[in-house]
This record gives sequence, C-alpha cells and structure tokens, in this order.
Amino acid sequence: MAFKLSLTSFHNFSISIDCTQKKFLKNPNLILPSLNTFGFCSIKVSNSSKVTASIARGALPHAVKEEKAQTIQTQVAEINPSSSKLVLVVGGTGGVGQLVVASLLNRNIKSRLLLRDPQKAEFLFGKQDENALKVCKGDTRNPDDLNPVIFEGVTHVICCTGTTAFPSKRWDGDNTPERVDWEGIRNLVSALPATLTRLILVSSVGVTKYNELPWSIMNLFGVLKFKKMGEDFVRSSGLPFTIIRPGRLTDGPYTSYDLNTLLKATAGQRRAVLVGQGDKLVGEVSRLVVAEACIQALDIDFTQGQIYEINSIEGEGPGSDPKRWKELFKAAQIQ
Repeated sequence: MAFKLSLTSFHNFSISIDCTQKKFLKNPNLILPSLNTFGFCSIKVSNSSKVTASIARGALPHAVKEEKAQTIQTQVAEINPSSSKLVLVVGGTGGVGQLVVASLLNRNIKSRLLLRDPQKAEFLFGKQDENALKVCKGDTRNPDDLNPVIFEGVTHVICCTGTTAFPSKRWDGDNTPERVDWEGIRNLVSALPATLTRLILVSSVGVTKYNELPWSIMNLFGVLKFKKMGEDFVRSSGLPFTIIRPGRLTDGPYTSYDLNTLLKATAGQRRAVLVGQGDKLVGEVSRLVVAEACIQALDIDFTQGQIYEINSIEGEGPGSDPKRWKELFKAAQIQ
C-alpha cells in the first residue's frame, strides 16, 4: 500500500494511510484518530519511542540513524493488514466478482483469479502486474483443473460463482446450477488448503425455504437447493468460512466495462445496507454492496462461521468504512 510520509520536525512526523484496511496497533505511542472526509487518517508517532528514519540529505537539520528505518517499516506493515493477504477470487468475471476484483486492486490487496477463460481478465481489468493480480486457468466443475499450485500462498478466498436460476444461454456448456453451485463448490472447497484464513461464499437468500412459496418458483430448476448443498459442504469442511446471502441482485452486471468504469460504479440512492440472519430478509441488493460485504468480512474475526443475509435500501450506507460494517454485522448477530 502506498503512503505519504510528511516530516514536520525532528521530533514528530505524520503518516497518512488508507484506513479502510487499518487495524489496531499494540504500540501505545501510536494515536489513531477517526477517518476524515476523504477516508484517510493521520497517525502520529511520538518521540518518546525514539523512532527515527533515514531521510535524504538536507531534509532534517540533524542526521538520524539508518537502522531505525526498519522499525518504521515494520510498524507501517502492521498498520496495513493487506500486506500479508493473498486473496483468491473465484468467479471474478461475474457481476459481483468483477467489483470484488476492482475493489481489491484499488485497495492494493494482492489478488489471484481462477478463471475458465484467462483472456477475460485483461479485457475487464486491463494489464496488471502479476505481483498485484495473477490469473490462473481453471474450472471448478472439473476437479482435475484445481492444481494445488493455484492455491500456494493463498490466505483468503472469495467465491462468487453462479449461474441463472432458469434455463438461459448461460447454461450452455453444462453451466447449470447443479454443476456450478453444487459440484463446483464441492470441488473448490475440497482443493483448498487447510491453512486458509477465511473462505467467503456468496450464496442466496431463500436457500433454506426452497420448498416454500414463493421460493419454490425460483427453485423450479434447483438453484436454491444446490446453493444450499454447497453451503452445507462449506460448513462441514472444517475451513473458516463466512457465507453472504444476497437478495435479488441489482446494478450491473458490468460485463463489458474496464477497471476504471468498475471503480466508478454506483448504487445510486440504494446505499444503505440491511444485514440479517436466519434467512428472513426479502428484497434486493446492489452488487456493489455484496462485493463490499465480502471484502469487509475478510478482516472481521467474529464473522467467522456466520451466515448473513444482505439487502440494500435507500439512504446513506456504510461505504467502505470498516467500523460501520462491523456494527452492521454485529447488530445482525444480536437480533
């Protein structure tokens, strides 16, 4: 993650970093103020810790010890939790998946894509440095495609695979709910390393009620039943997981846009977010909100092992503020 170091005197300096991914530090000398209007905060390191850095000649009136620079680098790495993440996105060319990838790149979080057609990645996201975004060819419907090399170093997985509930052109090539939402999830989860920090699975509201009206209509071709089977396999896998069940998806999908357009996507007036549990919510949700929920859940410890339903309503939402997302997830568990 890039940051700006501005020196004000020999005794003090401030660091501005993107606080969307900040975490608390154990160092009592670090003062963490709240976000400003631009989504950034200033972090001041007091001189009591005697932390200094090696600066270009003439920047300071006095020389400072070079070996102290490593201390600052370590503290900055602690501030930036994304530095140790490697997020594998499965289904990264779909409506939600594209927004997940764009947001990860915008946050400077190292990512990897598992795609049936790797050429789509450059079309959607432009030419990216492999250190930022590496693309691997593979099809979750085929277990032989899931080479262990794909998962080397992966710490987190966001799975956004899916297909249409009713027969359509997207079903061509055996792309049915059974093959994608059940067999694909089973194959993927079976291939993931036991060292995984978190698996985020995007599912759907109504999966526990697929035999009841009106959900039975949506489930005429089994989409909710197979999504529930995929959920159950994840829950029994022993892997740390969070399941996100969105309502009917709105906004996009942005299947013919580039990265710059994805980063400008908006949910319009429906930016407020409802989060619930127990498969009780009925409504719709912006794809932008679903993508943000997936990314936020990666770093919230208490979301592990939990299932959340999510909807969008008119009003001001949490945006990318981690504090507000924590409050939303926590409130859902208290209800």
